Amino acid sequence: MNIFDFHLPTKVQIGSGTFEKTGEYLHTTLKGRRVFIVTDSGIEALGLVDKLINILKSHNFDIKVFNQVKPNPRDKDCVLGGKLANEFQADCILALGGGSVIDSAKAISILQTLGGTPQAYAGRGNVPQPITPIVAIPTTAGTGAEVTRSSVITDTTKKIKITIKDVKTAPVLAIVDPGLTHGLPATLTASTGMDALVHAIEAYTCKLSNPIADALALQAMKHIYPHIRKAVLNGNDNNARDHMMIGSTIAGMAFSHADVASVHCMAEAIGGLYDTPHGVANSMFLPFVLEYNAVTNISKHATIARTIGIADNDTKDEEATNRLVEEMKQLAIDINIPSFSSLEQVHPSDFDYLAEKSFENGSTPSNAREITKGDYLNLFKTAYTTKQ
Repeated sequence: MNIFDFHLPTKVQIGSGTFEKTGEYLHTTLKGRRVFIVTDSGIEALGLVDKLINILKSHNFDIKVFNQVKPNPRDKDCVLGGKLANEFQADCILALGGGSVIDSAKAISILQTLGGTPQAYAGRGNVPQPITPIVAIPTTAGTGAEVTRSSVITDTTKKIKITIKDVKTAPVLAIVDPGLTHGLPATLTASTGMDALVHAIEAYTCKLSNPIADALALQAMKHIYPHIRKAVLNGNDNNARDHMMIGSTIAGMAFSHADVASVHCMAEAIGGLYDTPHGVANSMFLPFVLEYNAVTNISKHATIARTIGIADNDTKDEEATNRLVEEMKQLAIDINIPSFSSLEQVHPSDFDYLAEKSFENGSTPSNAREITKGDYLNLFKTAYTTKQ
């Protein structure tokens, strides 16, 4: 067995109604009282920020709100957030939102403590000292960022995504309340749900997989796959929402202790260039990367098919894997994920650039099968020419 580590520094409070207890949880977790809330305008419009402010004020916390996070979060917004958090002398950075908000909060915490830009800390283990404690309250069932030790930020000058990977960025506390996801739009539910499923699949199949991460990844699949269509169809299906939320968090634990792989490399490339929603991008490329990778470890890919119930023990591994590829294509259709070629901004003249950026991604070495820039280029072409 290869040597691996498993370090989960985040305390997780899970269950319906935990959001209402945020003040109590912060009292037992934090030393200071100055809470810098990181969120976005959409969360504000839903009234969740006002509700959180009231909860925190009833526990005598001082509060400042930063609401300028955008999807595929920008470096310049994180720099501004870090400056404002520093001026506020924040004792805690509290993220209320989806993955973009939580990733931004991690970067803001770094910049409040250390200054500079997110690019200065990109890569693995480049945060030199402890940072302002982060509390994460996810409002989507997707990224699992509330339990991960990474932050993905868009470099707005180069139009690429950079990743900060350091255990110091892991939130000290995650408050995971499925109730916050009830009623989310179908498009957002589909995109974030597919992101979570890809996290589980890539954690399980990548080269850095390990027995603990494998167990978490398979369990996440059992929660996510049977319920994603239900959650998209009916945003108020409480049972489906509960399963999606816990599945997303477990998938976050899995890939944070293994890695993602080439699906994410491709998704982050088009996210940086086209600003494509991350979960949509992941879903577009998942079947094609699965098909490319399967020959390297057919047994593991067949296990995924059996775990989600589209094959059984009597099904040959090759047939089970074929079913997995086809089902991931069908799932995307059923929940209205657009095809790669349907994105108006996509042009084949960009594919060489996208292949290069995918190959340069730090998770390329983790892909189950060795992959070159040329392989990425072929995958982009295949995804583009395959019609749904």
